[in-house]
Amino acid sequence: MATPRRTPPEPPARLWRNPEPKSRYDVVIVGAGGHGLATAYYLARDHGIRDIAVLERGWLAGGGTVRNTMIIRSDYLLDESTALYDHALGLWEQLPDELEYDFSFSQCGVLNLAHTEQEVRDSRRRAFANQLNGVDTEWLGPEEVAEFCPVLDTSGESRYPVLGATLQRRAGTVEHDHVAWALARKCDEMGVDLVQNCEVTGFRTEGDRVTGVRTGRGPISAGRVGLAAAGRTSPLTDTLGVRLPLQSHPLQALASELLEPVHPCAVMSNHVHVYCSQAHRGELVLGGGIDSYNGYAQRGSVHLVERQLAAAVELFPMFARAHVLRTWAGTVDVTPDASPIIGPTPYGNLFVNCGWGAGGFKATPGAGRVFAHTIATGEPHPLNAPYGLERFTTGALIDEHGATGVAN
Repeated sequence: MATPRRTPPEPPARLWRNPEPKSRYDVVIVGAGGHGLATAYYLARDHGIRDIAVLERGWLAGGGTVRNTMIIRSDYLLDESTALYDHALGLWEQLPDELEYDFSFSQCGVLNLAHTEQEVRDSRRRAFANQLNGVDTEWLGPEEVAEFCPVLDTSGESRYPVLGATLQRRAGTVEHDHVAWALARKCDEMGVDLVQNCEVTGFRTEGDRVTGVRTGRGPISAGRVGLAAAGRTSPLTDTLGVRLPLQSHPLQALASELLEPVHPCAVMSNHVHVYCSQAHRGELVLGGGIDSYNGYAQRGSVHLVERQLAAAVELFPMFARAHVLRTWAGTVDVTPDASPIIGPTPYGNLFVNCGWGAGGFKATPGAGRVFAHTIATGEPHPLNAPYGLERFTTGALIDEHGATGVAN
């Protein structure tokens, strides 16, 4: 059910220090979004490494972390994807108490609709695969879908008839900016420096090893460097002559005016690629696919939003009179198999966490934990071992997009 409304949080500026960067750190994390903050948190909590700087060229969590639709789930098809995302979902369930911060974690459930007979077969296959992996996914017929989400048109007479859906009841939504603030506050308490307005422009090297970073506020030496900056990884590794198999695209979403709670869950449709939930404040939050063109700008094309709204109104006729309050876009990196790269690079002491496409936010705590392990030990965690750069040479791809028709 929709999370009750509550008072706004305290202003972010009061939650952590804003220190001047030191000249040297044990670990430098580039990118103060969800993944960068989670990495610093787990480095400090699990590995006792607290001499860390998280460097952000703008303001904390001003990128993809707050430019998404807040949906979290783990009902992926492939074993590698399921293991990593379900690890993340288990961490999501612990984080509100662990971080001592209410970020409106709502396990309202996520429906993934099937509109054709082939989608029915594919969806049931995914549900069975999830169950074999211990993930709570079930198949619902049209009547059960109507009971679970009454605002959805399941009459069978719509342009996109609902023939059924998979349901993951543990999945749901979370307030993205509050997650970043909660992680930032805990990192700050453990002595991590969170440095805003500090753009990384390149690296300091000795032979084939990275020894630090170059920033707009001067050079910083580091024992290890981790890149967790969506849309900025390739420009940085290009300065070392390391070409990563990434393309950057805008990813758009939008929110409506405030409405009374009417939408009880999150609904996704791969067929028309639109997904919709209702935030705890009352806005309808809608997302769609990535724009087809490459770019780093945090804005997208109008025609994609038009198609997204048309599809949403077909699925939810009662939303036809709602007004769009705002739209936004983030920059996402996409790999050839639409799965991330998490691991070392050809340069010693340099590690990357990138290429998540539209799936990065829901993986936040899991990605941070395995990336922290990789940085701390120099070796991949078992959960991110399949996600190394070498798979693009060996051909052991993790093509979740091709397997399920959706990469987020």
